Amino acid sequence: MPQSNSPSAVFLQFAKWPEAGRVKTRLMPELGAIGALEAHIRLTLAVLDNLCATGYPVEFWWDRPADDRPGEAAAIVEELDGAGLIQKVQQGNALGERMHLALSQSLRDYDRALVVGSDCPSVDPDYARKAVACLVDYDVVLGPSDDGGYVLIGASKVAEGMLDDIAWGTPDVLAQTRERLEAAGLSYHLLEPRWDVDEPEDWARFLQTC
Repeated sequence: MPQSNSPSAVFLQFAKWPEAGRVKTRLMPELGAIGALEAHIRLTLAVLDNLCATGYPVEFWWDRPADDRPGEAAAIVEELDGAGLIQKVQQGNALGERMHLALSQSLRDYDRALVVGSDCPSVDPDYARKAVACLVDYDVVLGPSDDGGYVLIGASKVAEGMLDDIAWGTPDVLAQTRERLEAAGLSYHLLEPRWDVDEPEDWARFLQTC
């Protein structure tokens, strides 16, 4: 998985530590806890491959610190170590706080930073590169998802409150985010919609693309 030395942009892949019964829970009725875990790992690696294929640096951000990681992550860690990728830990409580802190921290070293979730295999390399390009002209870029959220958020500038008090996991996520960005005085651009994997039909869709 080639990496670029360009300092202009960085992709931050957010991921849940793989633990049976805790990841991809909406797939469990059909796949079982172990099957859902295996799906989570497969999706995570698919997203990782897509982001590394962009040619931009990629960092991997776990949701749990090193001293609180039961479960099985050998397949993912092997890929990360093999690619020499930086691994970090998300900070904060709500998802909005964690993404805002990660973007803020990354913008100290890069002109643009972009967060992609590990259940968003539809963020292919060309789509990801297009998101980077949009940040030349806009403060924020969003990749809408079919369920009312988004598969990607990138920023060249952040502001306090830009991701506060959003009802994560609901169909209102994108609309509320747009309201927060407008209130914060940030310009933004919407890419064409993509899909993520939450429900069994989403998993079937992913399998058809492999």
